[in-house]
Amino acid sequence: MSSIAEIRSAAGGLVVSNPGILGGTPVFRGTRLPVKTLFDYLADGLTLDYFLNTFEGVTREQAQAVLHHGWERIAAELN
Repeated sequence: MSSIAEIRSAAGGLVVSNPGILGGTPVFRGTRLPVKTLFDYLADGLTLDYFLNTFEGVTREQAQAVLHHGWERIAAELN
């Protein structure tokens, strides 16, 4: 029953939410890796390099762009 209209994207298309993939959890495009995992790793004190070595399906540029997008959202809320 899922349709293309239910698939949403964010962070310039680097993040997608598709009801057919992990129930719509936001993931890095082309993977089944939840974006939240990146934030969890960093919050737990692990490095970006460790994250990237653990999840080879995500590039440094993708991870940095998602982090930058998160920062832009926070900054926009404060302005």
